[in-house]
Amino acid sequence: MTTPDHQSPHSDASRPEARDRIYRSPAGIAGGILLLIIAGWLGIDGLISGTGRTPWLALAALILVVPLVTAFTLRPAVYANEDRLRIRNPLRVIVLPWGKVASLRSHYSNEVVDTSGKKFQLWAVPVSLRARKKAAKQQARGTAGRGGDGRTSSPGRPSPFGRGAATDAPTRPQTDQVMDDLRTLAEARATEESAQGEVSVRWAYEVIGPALAGALVLAILLATG
Repeated sequence: MTTPDHQSPHSDASRPEARDRIYRSPAGIAGGILLLIIAGWLGIDGLISGTGRTPWLALAALILVVPLVTAFTLRPAVYANEDRLRIRNPLRVIVLPWGKVASLRSHYSNEVVDTSGKKFQLWAVPVSLRARKKAAKQQARGTAGRGGDGRTSSPGRPSPFGRGAATDAPTRPQTDQVMDDLRTLAEARATEESAQGEVSVRWAYEVIGPALAGALVLAILLATG
């Protein structure tokens, strides 16, 4: 879920530029690709095989649907380096220097709160209640299967590491581990000079513009039909 990508926009000759750690949702990407394939198949079929106003309706629907599907599935990502947290949500891009991050919270969604109290959701790091329940069950089974000294309770099968292999597996959901990593980075870098600055929020007009254009054309076609 985490891969290195382009370097930080901060340029400081006194130290190497920090690389971003990238967090994305594999399930969201897979779902987005599937939806785009379905939309493309239906839309192209309407363009080629449709008669009358159908090709125009199909074209307008594609212009509306493709940017929105891309925005809510393929676009979301979280970029973190030593200086700042950059959140690419469906319709906005938020950049928070670590000095402006007050907290990172997890409940029904993962979000970051800046020092002014504003909340920004991390679309690329969704909460999975199912994964949390599964992890809790694994942890409970691991605790029940260990003796008081931390070794497995099964007789005649001592572990060379003093633990059962099953209990060494991570039991926290991956997105919760991501939030732990971000909290650790925020705490470590909050007071650094290079991690200071202002919070910036930019609307994703490259998504909003085409979607509005498609919606307008579709509305006109339907209204004049």
